[in-house]
Amino acid sequence: MHRDILPRVIFSPGQLALDLCEGLEKLGAEVTLLTPGPVDTSVRNVTADLSYFEHELAGRGDGYMDLLKKHPFTFITLARQVQSELLARAFAMANNDEFDIVHIYTNEEDTALPFAELCKKPVVFTHHDPFNFLVKYKNLFPKYARLNWISISYAQRAGMPEHTNWVGNIYHGIDEKMFHTNTTPAADYIAYLGRIIEPKGVHLAIEALRKFNQNTGQQLRLKIAGKHYSEHKKDNYWQSRIEPLLGEDVEYVGFINTAREKQDFLGNARALIIPSTFQEPFGMVMIEALACGTPLIGLHSGAISEVIQNKSGILVEKSLAKDGTLDEQQTVAGLADAIKNVSQVSPSDARADFESRFTLDRMCQEHLAAYQKLIK
Repeated sequence: MHRDILPRVIFSPGQLALDLCEGLEKLGAEVTLLTPGPVDTSVRNVTADLSYFEHELAGRGDGYMDLLKKHPFTFITLARQVQSELLARAFAMANNDEFDIVHIYTNEEDTALPFAELCKKPVVFTHHDPFNFLVKYKNLFPKYARLNWISISYAQRAGMPEHTNWVGNIYHGIDEKMFHTNTTPAADYIAYLGRIIEPKGVHLAIEALRKFNQNTGQQLRLKIAGKHYSEHKKDNYWQSRIEPLLGEDVEYVGFINTAREKQDFLGNARALIIPSTFQEPFGMVMIEALACGTPLIGLHSGAISEVIQNKSGILVEKSLAKDGTLDEQQTVAGLADAIKNVSQVSPSDARADFESRFTLDRMCQEHLAAYQKLIK
């Protein structure tokens, strides 16, 4: 995490870490945040020695993001070296009684796993992807199931052994003041916001929108916002499955990231559609939409079914063919029906669901309770 990188990524646990630390501080906890580079925060921030990393960048004439784009393997190698030093420092500080607990809150926690039991204070881990998403994770995590784990959804736990030592399940949260319900939304489009990759099912959203228009005679639009990967040779999803389908009824609006942009995009939509076909571990965009009072339409995949509850949206079952693969035609029909019925979901119910389950204050209080339990 570094202030030069954080604003330029589509989603980062780094922002959640900042929110969590500052929220814990408001609850009276003494917090130290260890990060590779400096970040803008009110809590005590301990950073790594980046002088050798920056010397390498200077020799190449690159910035951090330049190196990440040009030579991702080199960037990751150097970043993991920095992170290893930070982890060693965190455990040493804990062993020196500077901390009561260490929380590893990053997607590179596999570096810390073999050394966690050398720390004399409790260590707890949060992972932000499915546990079996990458080989480097799924081959290692089960070896350390005895350590302390916090899941971000019950669906996420499916990738870990049954005997995993779960000390809590804590949904993400955002500040109540960040978004508000739009009392006069345009409501003439369905929104999609996220990465534009095949497991996210964007093509299903397009087909469902057009099936709805065909069945009803309406001219509802789909607006797609997010990042596509047309520059990656191994990913031609955008060029082959999405770009050819753009038109008057399907618009790509680009990458949006700021709270103001999200408020306008989500707050004016009739609904947010989440047609993911893989096991989503959570999905921040869903609670951002609920905070705007925007109903949800989602496929029953992973944690989507945990978020879409309490009259906040419509959950669509995935139809399967005889061979167990996704029956896209039937699934699209289900999504089209959901688009037809989503106007029955009240924006006030969507916002109320957010306020009851997905606020930043609730997230921080539940973390503090988990820490106190481990310390005792």
